[in-house]
Amino acid sequence: MSTIVVFSHLRWDFVFQRPQHLLSRLAQHYPVLFVEEPVYDDGAPFMERTSPAPNVTVCRAHTPIHANGFHDDQLRLLQPMVAQLAPPGEEVVAWFYTPMALPLLQSLRPALVVYDCMDELASFRNPPKQLLQRESALLSIADLVFAGGPSLYEAKRHRHPNVHCFSSSVDVVHFQQALDRTRAHAQQDAIPHPRLGFYGVLDERFDPGLAGVVADAHPEWQIVLAGPVVKIDPERLPRRPNIHYLGQQPYAALPDLLAGWDVCLMPFAINEATRFISPTKVLEYMAAQLPIVSTPIADVANPYGHVVAIASTADEFVAACEAALAQTPEQRRHMVDAMQTVVAATSWDNTAARMRELIDTAPPHTDRRATPRSPDAANDPAAASLRGSKVNPLRAHEPHVGTVVIGGGPTGLSAAYHLGADTLLLDRNESVGGWCRSIEDNGFTFDHAGHIMFSNDPYVLKMYEVLLGDNVHWQNREAWIYSKGVYTRYPFQGALYGLPPKVVTECIMGAIDARYESAESRTAAAQAVDDCCADGTTDVCNTDRSVKGEVKNFEQFIYKVWGKGIAKHFAIPYNRKIWTVPLSEMETSWLGGRVPLPNLEEIIQGALEPSPKPLGPNARFGYPLKGGFQALMNGFLPHIKGKIELNADVVQVLPREHIVALRDGRRFRYDDLISTMPLPELVKAIGNEAPEEVRAAAKGLRHVSIRCVNIGIDRVATDKHWIYYPEDTVFHRIFVQGNASPGCNPPGGFGFTCEISYSPYKPLPVDGEALVARAIEDCRKVGMIRDGDTILAANQVDMPYAYVLYDHARARNVETCKAWLKQYDITLVGRYSEWEYYNSDHALLAGKRGADIVHAKRARAQKASSE
Repeated sequence: MSTIVVFSHLRWDFVFQRPQHLLSRLAQHYPVLFVEEPVYDDGAPFMERTSPAPNVTVCRAHTPIHANGFHDDQLRLLQPMVAQLAPPGEEVVAWFYTPMALPLLQSLRPALVVYDCMDELASFRNPPKQLLQRESALLSIADLVFAGGPSLYEAKRHRHPNVHCFSSSVDVVHFQQALDRTRAHAQQDAIPHPRLGFYGVLDERFDPGLAGVVADAHPEWQIVLAGPVVKIDPERLPRRPNIHYLGQQPYAALPDLLAGWDVCLMPFAINEATRFISPTKVLEYMAAQLPIVSTPIADVANPYGHVVAIASTADEFVAACEAALAQTPEQRRHMVDAMQTVVAATSWDNTAARMRELIDTAPPHTDRRATPRSPDAANDPAAASLRGSKVNPLRAHEPHVGTVVIGGGPTGLSAAYHLGADTLLLDRNESVGGWCRSIEDNGFTFDHAGHIMFSNDPYVLKMYEVLLGDNVHWQNREAWIYSKGVYTRYPFQGALYGLPPKVVTECIMGAIDARYESAESRTAAAQAVDDCCADGTTDVCNTDRSVKGEVKNFEQFIYKVWGKGIAKHFAIPYNRKIWTVPLSEMETSWLGGRVPLPNLEEIIQGALEPSPKPLGPNARFGYPLKGGFQALMNGFLPHIKGKIELNADVVQVLPREHIVALRDGRRFRYDDLISTMPLPELVKAIGNEAPEEVRAAAKGLRHVSIRCVNIGIDRVATDKHWIYYPEDTVFHRIFVQGNASPGCNPPGGFGFTCEISYSPYKPLPVDGEALVARAIEDCRKVGMIRDGDTILAANQVDMPYAYVLYDHARARNVETCKAWLKQYDITLVGRYSEWEYYNSDHALLAGKRGADIVHAKRARAQKASSE
């Protein structure tokens, strides 16, 4: 008989939930050894064993080490104790609730590895820094993966070939005891009705502010909160006469609590920690046949939205509680019928039985069986090597892949989209998209900086259609500049109307001087240059004519194109702000190669009257209706035939051996490598295998970073899509997410993103919460936030690589790197890999170009072999 050895971050005697339900049932068929995180003891290390349930042994190591959890410092003491857990020669099923215990697997040599992913632990407060890497390693060796709900299943199913969705279940018999409403719980006997209750862990997933709002809305309501307070300051919890904290309750007492409640509450915060949760209590509340009010947790709203009242705002939550208390007998009867149907379809007994069937029928894992477990596994060389290793060497073999694509941004996704099944896409983040990812906060969706869809290329437009279908909104651009206390349309030089007369005069006279200073030069047709990310830097070069002028740097270019006035009032301060370096250090090849002449008629007309609706390549742009720009990135996933590995951080590339190595220890051998990672990072990953001149060239590549402060308020702040700020604000641009798509806003909310450039040459003035406060202060200064506005969300995301800096050494440095890498079947595509100024449609085409290069190479090889 196999023994199940479980590694858990939760203690058996903590809140009775999924692990206890499943393992106490599986213990009817297998001995279960439940290994908890160690506890501190200043004596000699030992393993304490207790038996809280039949055939279940809880193993709690005592060590003289203060480090929490399955910390690396604990491993050397835990490994010999774990090695002795199961009898020698007996097959072991290793069962993980936390990937942090993965290094202990070397002590067991299991026949089967199960990952029961009940939570996205990396989203919880203060996760261990190795968690994501160890989860990737665990997913690479697990035989079975169980996901604790639909959201987790969707997040994991692309990362493992054998993922099964096992949502939380219910012990109906236990909780139906609450149908006897005469049952009483001693701690709430003196609490009057109506009682609105919640039981569970009070941590970062619980919304204390919402509990306070409910209590304040109806002082006659009694709010009962039962559960331990974990990882949050108890002082954050609201204190009201009608809020009652009962502390952690034993599982046996929960029906007694429920029997005395009138409404069951699920006041979860909407944040990263609750994004994937599948609360067990929703079914337990249903078994008690009580009305339930919940915030919009994905795995509650779907599939239980027809039974549970879903409330997105505090006002809606209070109203839903009022409606629950005012139910008519007919409404209650319909509710009870629906609840009975739901709970009849699930039980922990059935869930455990289905899991057991999968365990018993899983094919043996021959690599691990090849080395049988011995009683002296603690001295196994592999385990010894793990104890001294910084990465996890659980997989020594190197799977072969036709093409490895590094980076899951728009370029990497496009490359994988255009390649076949023999492709592996590696991305270091927990979701695809690169800097086109989106985040959610309190119902708002924010992007990493502003992104829009526009293109003149029919192929790209067709891709947009394939990837998004109907989930797209095409709209006319509203791009503006805020300076001198007024708004003018973008581009600045074509919309001077409304600026102070002296400013207008200086701009017009400067443009006239610039034009006629170049009058002796031969004219030629101008080359239009797209504004590649709507950042406002390239409008200086789009005019009606241009000359073959000699300019040495970007600053000189600006003065020669538009003259001193426009340079003084917009072009110089704005571009210094975004690029962070003296503009004389930047060359101009990225601007089209010619010196354009200003269109004086358009400048004067734009100064005398309001400028018309915008023209140009992004005058009309698209944006996903729902899901932020992430929706466009996610649109690739159903079409990619190869495999995608997330949380896959590439730390080493061996060009001569055609191998990439990940931080978690996995290695992949490839025929072709398409890299979209920043070129300096790629060369750094190659290390000393690259010649000194290549490493020096990579170190010489400069870039600008962007910090985005995302803000959500309770009022529509503007009708614009993005606004440039050349003057004294910490941000250079605001992208108005809430106008790009109303679907990015929760009801009553309005979101926007403040973009702040920084570099070693212009560090952030402040950081952390102080930077958020500074952005909010400057938003008040320019009128985006007014007195009385409520801040509903405020967060920040960092983009260490954002804009490529076109200094005078860039072209030479890039060519030095490219020439050496090309000989090793490494194709560079995309903004950061080619070190070019790309926008999103360029990125999609760059990915296709990378795939075409691989296809062409293979076609040549096939032709040569046939000849």
